[in-house]
Amino acid sequence: MSEAIDGAAVWVVIPAAGAGRRFGAAVPKQYLDLAGRTVLDRVLDLFLGHPAILGCVVALSAEDDWWGDSAHCDDPRVQRAPGGAERCDSVASALARLGAQAATTDWVLVHDAARPCLRRTDLDRLLAALVDEPVGALLAVPVHDTVKQAAAAAAGPITRVATTVPRQLLWRAYTPQAFRLGLLRRALAAAAAAGLAVTDDASAVELLGLQPRLIEGQADNLKITRPEDLPLAQFFLTQQGRLC
Repeated sequence: MSEAIDGAAVWVVIPAAGAGRRFGAAVPKQYLDLAGRTVLDRVLDLFLGHPAILGCVVALSAEDDWWGDSAHCDDPRVQRAPGGAERCDSVASALARLGAQAATTDWVLVHDAARPCLRRTDLDRLLAALVDEPVGALLAVPVHDTVKQAAAAAAGPITRVATTVPRQLLWRAYTPQAFRLGLLRRALAAAAAAGLAVTDDASAVELLGLQPRLIEGQADNLKITRPEDLPLAQFFLTQQGRLC
């Protein structure tokens, strides 16, 4: 029996339909080996081991030939939904799958399939913030680097600085991002109706005029995007004590 938050169940949605072509690997990056388990299995390990999580929905491409080898493919707590052309389409598909069994007031945590280093303490902090939270929340990290805005592209390979952006109010948006099922479905539907392919779920909620809560997390919750991120993820998992 999972723990509820103010009587609401907690679900996890993982959009995992991407092909990861920019990574340049023979398999999508969520299926790359990370110290003996796939990246996606390590993502699922944390959520399925948490007492607050009732179940997970993984949105997969119709051409996915790797899910059947997952350590979690036969787990009754993990359901499959068809992936979409864009990340937001995959999330909407997973939410539709949840709609038949979850209440509109249930919490949904959307997490990137290629973000395997989420700490249990960060997950706990996010869940604790949802108590009496009217909108929703996301893990994020304040920007510490100086940020430059590039000038409009000109002919040739040289890119120049247009201005330096004040960083005091800037945060890097991470996942999970947590919202009520009904609110998130409404937000994604509104974004789609406006022709906007939002790149994270908080953006869709913001388009409704709402302000999600920022919860500071650890910077090692990286998203595997480039080849050098894979050994870095293994290093972070080792430092967290999650690798034998």
